[in-house]
Amino acid sequence: VSTQSTWGIRNDRIFAWRDPEQEDQREVEAAKWGLNYVGLDGEIGCLVNGAGLAMATMDIIKLYDGEPANFLDVGGGANEEQVTEAFKLITKDPKVKGIFVNIFGGIMKCDTIANGVVGACKTLDLEARGIPLVVRLSGTNVEEGKKILADSGLLIQATDDMDAGAQAIVAAIKK
Repeated sequence: VSTQSTWGIRNDRIFAWRDPEQEDQREVEAAKWGLNYVGLDGEIGCLVNGAGLAMATMDIIKLYDGEPANFLDVGGGANEEQVTEAFKLITKDPKVKGIFVNIFGGIMKCDTIANGVVGACKTLDLEARGIPLVVRLSGTNVEEGKKILADSGLLIQATDDMDAGAQAIVAAIKK
């Protein structure tokens, strides 16, 4: 049985029966960091903010003949450490050949995401692992975020829209 975690407030008896050993360990780990994660069968890791944007991101990846490897929503209040942990979760999947970060910064600040992305790339050495990364940022502090990515010296392909980003990551993993 799968339930929404917010049920626990009024249904603590049901949640007392929860056995994390029966769950996908990536989902359990994500929850520890305040992230929403669902593993899928594809090759493109997705890091987004907001469930609606996550669904749209997965749809557009499929439109261009790619397959999403996960649903990973960092939410609106993620910090740099959470972004790094999100990348760790994505890269634990051996099927992941590329990562698409798609952020609309309303509440979430693009510079915070960009700092987290740069930190995660350095920590996990995505370049040495041959994992291409496409990042689309839009919204609050977008110019600061783009500058952080550009000045990082890392092979991060920045794009201004979701459509171009999806096309770029699908092309990158098919090389």
